[in-house]
Amino acid sequence: MRELKVVGLDADGKYLICENDEPTEQFRVRADDRLQDALRREAVPPEQPHLDIEITDMLSPKEIQARIRAGASVEQVATASGSDIARIRRFAHPVLLERSRAAELATAAHPLLADGPAVLTLLEAISTALVGRGLNPAKLSWDSWRNEDGRWTVQLAWQAGRSDNVAHFCFTPGAHGGTVTAIDDAASELIDPDFKPPLRPLAPVAHLEFDEPAPAATVPPEQPVSSPVSSRRGKPAVPAWEDVLLGVRSGGRG
Repeated sequence: MRELKVVGLDADGKYLICENDEPTEQFRVRADDRLQDALRREAVPPEQPHLDIEITDMLSPKEIQARIRAGASVEQVATASGSDIARIRRFAHPVLLERSRAAELATAAHPLLADGPAVLTLLEAISTALVGRGLNPAKLSWDSWRNEDGRWTVQLAWQAGRSDNVAHFCFTPGAHGGTVTAIDDAASELIDPDFKPPLRPLAPVAHLEFDEPAPAATVPPEQPVSSPVSSRRGKPAVPAWEDVLLGVRSGGRG
């Protein structure tokens, strides 16, 4: 079978001009409907073999540190990216130190109140507030992370009874330790020197009615009853008055 190459169409556009390796010999093929349909038909691509490849989101060291700096934990980054936790921890370590240092600096900053920065530092103000509530200020947990605008959010966590509490501040480094502003209500209450925690309401005491005991009946005292003098035999007879007076017994002389 000889191979031809297409040169073009003739002047009327009814024939396809082809030639072989010898330029002097040319051929023409009628451009009928069958040829046009064959030219318009798209070739079917071969089926691609299935590749059983595990695809993981391999983060770069810069991306790992950016996520940790924004507040994510090592475990969260490792789970989200499918990376080995040891690799995430290796690149996250210096950023975790940076977060810890920012939280430490924030405790020495001054809370920004309505009339300006407070004299007390954030740690001093919070310790005073917690002592006033009967809590131990030594058991506090601090953390921080950097926002997209470059400012630091500082989180304070503490426990009161069985409840876990958190408060958030915005830390702005600067002269004399910088300043912190409250982000939520819990933070506002802790740095407000005039805040008084509401008293716990007392449970109402049930009113108990007791029946008064009936007065004891008064028993009248018994009157002594004089026994009549018995004149029966065996009882001495009472002498008559004249016998006592004259010293004689009745029936004889003395």
